Amino acid sequence: MAAIIDTLNNLFWGYILIYGLLAVGVFFTIRLAFIQIRHFPEFIRTIMRTPQNDRGGISPFQALCTSLASRVGTGNMAGVAVALVLGGPGAIFWMWMVALIGMATAYAESTLAQLYKVRDANGQLRGGPAFYIAKGLKAPWAGALFSLALILAFGLVFNAVQANSIAGAMEEAFNIPKLATGFVIMALAAVVIFGGIKKIARVAEILVPFMAGAYLLLALFVIAVNIEEVPAALALIVKSAFGFEQAAGGVAGALLNGVKRGLFSNEAGMGSAPNIAAVATPYPHHPSSQGMVQSLGVFIDTLLVCTATALMILLSGAMGTDETGIMLTQTALDEHLGGFGSYFVAIAILFFAFTSIIGNYSYAENALTYLKWATKPGIFILRILALAMIPWGAYQSVAMVFNAADAAMGLMATINLIAIVMLSGVVVKLTKDYFKQRKTHIPVFDAREYPELKDQIDENIWNKNNEDETQDIPTPKS
Repeated sequence: MAAIIDTLNNLFWGYILIYGLLAVGVFFTIRLAFIQIRHFPEFIRTIMRTPQNDRGGISPFQALCTSLASRVGTGNMAGVAVALVLGGPGAIFWMWMVALIGMATAYAESTLAQLYKVRDANGQLRGGPAFYIAKGLKAPWAGALFSLALILAFGLVFNAVQANSIAGAMEEAFNIPKLATGFVIMALAAVVIFGGIKKIARVAEILVPFMAGAYLLLALFVIAVNIEEVPAALALIVKSAFGFEQAAGGVAGALLNGVKRGLFSNEAGMGSAPNIAAVATPYPHHPSSQGMVQSLGVFIDTLLVCTATALMILLSGAMGTDETGIMLTQTALDEHLGGFGSYFVAIAILFFAFTSIIGNYSYAENALTYLKWATKPGIFILRILALAMIPWGAYQSVAMVFNAADAAMGLMATINLIAIVMLSGVVVKLTKDYFKQRKTHIPVFDAREYPELKDQIDENIWNKNNEDETQDIPTPKS
């Protein structure tokens, strides 16, 4: 098994994604005219507007929180530490670059997910890469392959990754056996997961702002206390990225580990967040607005939370120790806060990773719908398997779990990146339509303007409530 996983990782990360991920991000950044920079204020506005009601959907804020529940997890604490150890400080620079260009990729994939969403038999909104691959590219077989990879990655393997970090942190801080932690987390996750996607969204809406806010406040405190050393730490990150400062792994090591851990953390281009983006009822009632919301999630995840972790580690002087993963983050916080640091990290990773587990599961259930396996027995089996991976992951070695996650993620990302590039013309047209309307009124998607999409999208979803969204708004100042 280890040999197969290593072969897949070498194929995906040595030849395909290390270049493909960056290339697709640059492609969308240029083709969308640097949308993530030029229109960043609009990204903020889309999340601040009053949500529309749809009994089958969730609000844009809930969709953002659920995607952040999956994004903000071990990648932000354990993953950043792994990147620093294996790739040196320069790896953080490449995490920034992946996030910056990845914001355009995240916008594209979530915009497509919104456009091609459908209603299931229970009236719930569903969608994601499998749906736009099947409908937009007329390749249902590829949609099925993607769905299987997503269920493997998010429904199973990634839950093991999150549980592994929770268990390691709890053992380090409180000397609690890993297996015991695994079973407790499994029981708590079961309560939420068996409540369905809407309950997952409600829990995420409460926990995610609380946990991310507390973590960033702590980071600001650490940075303020060590403010004189911050410029040197930031300079070290940039210099190491280009080989001007000696670091583990050199430039190639920094690039490889920065890209891998960056994608694992922010998930831009992986095809995961679009699954929950499709479930949202956007306002403005236009696919592009939810693309902006999810792009903002990449910014929060990497450029805020991951950077906070990296600076706390670099400012602590803990890089010279033999620690790695979550233990390195705990050691760094101990240097800043005394013995309280390990306890804080253990509690933080508990919240971060727990919400990731429930967020990951919501993606897998969505994929199950595409495969037409979302019957009561099918969903029950998925829930049992997803929960069983938690104690298993808590007990496994860090290397084995992370390698399995990288392989599953690589397969998903490869399929999704090819699909969104092939559908890029649709994304460009939607984007131009949104900002053209934005000059005079609240943008509204009108399927009649897209005759080429006839029979590919559910026009009833988009026609609903459009009449209420045509009121004039002030013309934006240039």
